[in-house]
Amino acid sequence: MLAFLVRYKFIVLALLLLLLAGGAFVAYTSIFGAPQKAAETELFTTPVTEIDTQNLTQKLNDNGFIRNTWAFNLALSRTRKAIEPGGYEISKSMNAWQLAHTLTASPSLKWVVIPEGLRKEEIGERLTQTFGWDEKELNKWTHTYTAMDFDHLEGVYFPDTYLIPVDESGLDTADRMRRRFDEKFTPFQSEFLKQNIKWTTSLKIASIVQREAAGKVDMPLIAGILWNRLLKNMKLEVDATVQYARDDRDKLTTGFWKPIKPEDKEIDSKYNTYKYAGLPPFPISNPGLDAIVAVLNPEETDCLYYLHDPNRQIHCATTYEEHQANIEKYLKE
Repeated sequence: MLAFLVRYKFIVLALLLLLLAGGAFVAYTSIFGAPQKAAETELFTTPVTEIDTQNLTQKLNDNGFIRNTWAFNLALSRTRKAIEPGGYEISKSMNAWQLAHTLTASPSLKWVVIPEGLRKEEIGERLTQTFGWDEKELNKWTHTYTAMDFDHLEGVYFPDTYLIPVDESGLDTADRMRRRFDEKFTPFQSEFLKQNIKWTTSLKIASIVQREAAGKVDMPLIAGILWNRLLKNMKLEVDATVQYARDDRDKLTTGFWKPIKPEDKEIDSKYNTYKYAGLPPFPISNPGLDAIVAVLNPEETDCLYYLHDPNRQIHCATTYEEHQANIEKYLKE
């Protein structure tokens, strides 16, 4: 009888423990488990700017990637790693721990921000910093991938924010940027044709406007002045073109666009618009839409000269004498 009672109590206790374990498992699964048993991989992107973990967790919850925000935050804290900006391949079949591990690993796509007005070499620098290119790959970017034909040597690597796979080749990235340029520039092509302006010509001028302007507001005026000088067969005499010529001559790989010295104006280069009339052979930078629109819609002006004072305020002049007076007034005080 005693043995029977002992066995009975043991069985009851075992059943209770089994029920408790089962309940614990169900509770654990309900908060830490995967939302779905089987699901396809999806691309989830985190912002290019600073990441707000609370907002990101809410986004994951709203999109059905987690069962419980507290559980995910606990799993995330245990990784002791931060989530980086970029794109991640995740699935609703991942549990909280798997998801946290994936999101704190290196992203499979990374953001690259290309500001307006960079040379392609500078774009290559940014890509190298982001993707860890070696010197050989960077050299291919500059001399092969972006030199497929004359019309695409410069100016068509559109400044924008890109989300690029980490295993994408440099050639594919160059193609990506050229496609973005085509997408953005195509709506303006017919307008340039109506004005009998070749797209390559418009891009050369836009690249100069982009480098010379202190901001968007300046661009139509500078474009108007450049057009005035071109139509009068005057030399453009633009510092930015001399910077481009000098940096090419010195075979720089970094530190572009430093102020020119008087002797730089004597550099024998077709890009030197102090020495040669007309536009340079190719664009000197990769301009944004504001510069392109300014070339299409320049400000009507009689000015032939301009300068920026120390506060980056532009001042234009109709004669060389007025320009000299502006130099004395705004740059020599």
